[in-house]
Amino acid sequence: MTAPSRILRARVDTQALRHNLAVIRRAAPAARVMAVIKANAYGHGMVQAAMALSAADAFAVARVEAAADLRAAGIGHAFVLLQGPLSPAQLALATSLRLELVVHDASQLAMLEAAPPAQALTAWIKVNTGMNRLGFAPGDVPEVWRRLRALRPALAAVNLMTHLASADEPAAALTDSQLRRFSQVCAALPEPVTTSIGNSAGILSGERSQGDWVRPGIALYGSSPFAARSASELGLQPAMSLETGVIALHDIAAGETVGYGGSWRASRPSRIAVLAAGYGDGIPRHLPSGTPVLVAGQRAALAGRVSMDMITVDVTDIPQASVGSQAVLWGPGLPVEDIAAAAGTISYELLSRLGRRVPLEYV
Repeated sequence: MTAPSRILRARVDTQALRHNLAVIRRAAPAARVMAVIKANAYGHGMVQAAMALSAADAFAVARVEAAADLRAAGIGHAFVLLQGPLSPAQLALATSLRLELVVHDASQLAMLEAAPPAQALTAWIKVNTGMNRLGFAPGDVPEVWRRLRALRPALAAVNLMTHLASADEPAAALTDSQLRRFSQVCAALPEPVTTSIGNSAGILSGERSQGDWVRPGIALYGSSPFAARSASELGLQPAMSLETGVIALHDIAAGETVGYGGSWRASRPSRIAVLAAGYGDGIPRHLPSGTPVLVAGQRAALAGRVSMDMITVDVTDIPQASVGSQAVLWGPGLPVEDIAAAAGTISYELLSRLGRRVPLEYV
């Protein structure tokens, strides 16, 4: 069989994206959804993901340049700039793009006061309730809120958000502490405020971790935010299938080794398949031998080190494997969480670090 053109590709199922958004809606029926499409929509293609997720109430991006690209593509939704403007030039661009602005630092507050937006925008005060990454200390929030409210009508609304550090650990005491602090901050303000709390894990953990707006990320793409609960258990469908093909087959004798360093040694006469994918495409180099790969619809095992452009797989027990056979590195039937666990990382990293030379195809 002749190997197909474009052997390596990431197929993105837009129906799965819509399905996962519906799962989020059911889990948080009282909240509006701010779909997180940062990092090129976790590797799934930002513009196409936004189009597929058009039923979301808003989108969230990390950087103003991403919002500019989405506006240029005709996406008219509300956008929340999660890191906020980082310079006066970014503030001017964010204003022209009609972005909602996260304010997490005194320098951003000063920028807004020095150059209030020419059109009415929404600001989100980021409250540091225990993540200790971005945000104002709880005690500083009332004064920040007062100063931002003083900028009306340039700021039409001032909302509050926080980020949960351990929502993926259901028994974590830190989550209770963060929710308590955030509730106290909101109660200290002179009027009710719109809030946003829940990330994917928070949303799927129950109503108390959600707020008026939820911010799903990884769950939209069909991966579980929990170590102990699979995506299928949560009703999520994987949106990406990373596929390649067999480009060579050869037989080796028992005792022979495969790959750089000879780290894998055949314990029996073996058939080795060479697949067109490697760390140049985002496959972790440190994946251990034994990591599962689907070849011709059956589970095979990685044999030897990942190379820049190729991986080698033991297909001794898959007699139908041939040059041109399809291989799946992750996707339906082989959860990306399983590959992430083998690599000692999380699915977020594998999806978002997908190499630029991997073409995205949408179905």
